[in-house]
Amino acid sequence: MTARYLLKAADIEALPEQQRQHQFNDNAVRLTRTLGTAVGLQRVGLHLVRLQTGRDSTEFHYHDADEEFLYILSGRGIATLGDETFEVQTGDFMGFPAPSPAHSMHNPHEEDLVYLMGGERNVVDIVHYPRISRSMIKSHGRRLSVDWADLEEVGR
Repeated sequence: MTARYLLKAADIEALPEQQRQHQFNDNAVRLTRTLGTAVGLQRVGLHLVRLQTGRDSTEFHYHDADEEFLYILSGRGIATLGDETFEVQTGDFMGFPAPSPAHSMHNPHEEDLVYLMGGERNVVDIVHYPRISRSMIKSHGRRLSVDWADLEEVGR
C-alpha cells in the first residue's frame, strides 16, 4: 500500500477478496474487498463487491439508522426497491436514507455484478427483514435478532 489515506488501483487489486454470506439468506454471498477500513475509516463502511451469477446481495431489508448507497461499476442486476423491481447496470446509483423502502439486489446474468457499497456504521441500528418477519438489533458491538411473532407492544 502507498500512503495510509490513498489506495492505488494496484493496492485495491491486492486486497484479499473475502467471501461474506448473509446470516439470514444462504444465497446472499458477496465477494468483498473492504476499502474503508484499509484507509482508517471508522464511521463509514466502504466496500468493493462482486456478486456472481445467481447470487443475492443481501436479505431484503431496511435500516432505522444507517444510510447506505450502491454504485454499479460493471455488470447488470435486478434491484428490488419496496414493491418494485428494476434492471440496474453500469453507472446506476442507489441511495437509501434511513429509513427507506426495503431493498436487495440479485444477479441473474452470466457476467459478475460489481459495485461500490457504502454506509454508516452507527453504534446502534435496527435492521428489518420484512420477507422473513425478523429484525436485527445492533447495539454497541452486539447483534441480536428477534422474530416479529415474539415482539409485543410495550405501554408508554
